[in-house]
Amino acid sequence: MLHFVEQDNTGAPAQAVSPIDQVERVLQYAVSVMPSEKILMGMPNYGYDWTLPFVPGSAARSLSNQEAVELASRVGAMILYDERVQAPYFNYYDEQGHPHVVWFDDPRSIAARLALVAKYNLAGVSYWNINTFYPQNWAVLNAMYKVNKVL
Repeated sequence: MLHFVEQDNTGAPAQAVSPIDQVERVLQYAVSVMPSEKILMGMPNYGYDWTLPFVPGSAARSLSNQEAVELASRVGAMILYDERVQAPYFNYYDEQGHPHVVWFDDPRSIAARLALVAKYNLAGVSYWNINTFYPQNWAVLNAMYKVNKVL
C-alpha cells in the first residue's frame, strides 16, 4: 500500500495543511502509476499556527484541530473557509501584538478530502497523528464510510 501525507511544512510559508488541489494532484499521479486499490490517502489530524510575516528559518507551531478551534474562540477570531484549498483558517494577534494565521481541518475540509477516496477508488485512508481527539473528524468519517480498523 502507498501511504502519503503532506510534507512537513512547519518551516514553509503559511498555507493549508493539505490543500485539496495539491492532494488531488498527488492522487492523480499515484493512480497513474499503480492500482488505486493499493493506495491509502494520508489524512492529517493537526493544524499549524504561523507568526507573520513568515521569516525563512522560522517554524509554525503545530496544534490539534480542537486546539485551533479553542484558540479561535479564546482570541475572538472569526474562522474563515478558503474554498479553493478547502480548508479553514483564522487570523489573530498574540499578547505581544504579533499577527498569526492558523490553518487546520474542520468537518468541511475533512469531508472534501474523504470524497477523494470514492472519486479515485482508493483502498481508504490512514490518519497521521491520531493521538489528538477531534470528535468531528470521526463523525464525518463514519457518516461517509464503513470503518475497518487495522492495528
